[in-house]
Amino acid sequence: MKRLAIYCGSASPADPRYVELAHDVGATLAQRGIGVVYGGGKLGLMGAVAKGAMDAGGEVIGIIPEALVRAEVANHDCDELISVSGMHERKQKFTDLSDGFITLPGGVGTMDELWEAMSWAQLGYHSDPVGLLNAFGFYDDLIAFNRKMGEVGFVRPAHQNILIAADTLPDLLEKMESYVPHTPIFRMKSEDL
Repeated sequence: MKRLAIYCGSASPADPRYVELAHDVGATLAQRGIGVVYGGGKLGLMGAVAKGAMDAGGEVIGIIPEALVRAEVANHDCDELISVSGMHERKQKFTDLSDGFITLPGGVGTMDELWEAMSWAQLGYHSDPVGLLNAFGFYDDLIAFNRKMGEVGFVRPAHQNILIAADTLPDLLEKMESYVPHTPIFRMKSEDL
């Protein structure tokens, strides 16, 4: 994996572990020679990921909607800051520029990015690994919900392992590196659907 899209919150929770985690993720990826593609902001976990990667000499590409550039939250210290018209174009750029996705703790926007990466993988718009860093048990309920969707039958057996979850970054990266793409819906026959 040459570059990974990192999805995370632009907020800074009161618990400092979250910002520290984001900084460490950026630094670790840079130390492993993996570039960071992220939301282009300078606040919260987003800013911490970018700073961690930049402090460790890594490549950082920010992708930010024009409206947020105007709101003065853009991180102009990135190696490259790409301004896009809106969120749909932003998520397409994440996919185009990355070899996989890692979701850190975050809010509604982070969930939107994660679910779209999973949906696009399921359909066949990309075949890259979709990782979820379940630090501090933050995503325990989401992992259970994802499993429930499969148990009930809303996620086909072929797609139940798209989401790759781990509690630590080294474990997550190891799982992502060994990911074998599934058969996407676009290549399935009607009797498989």
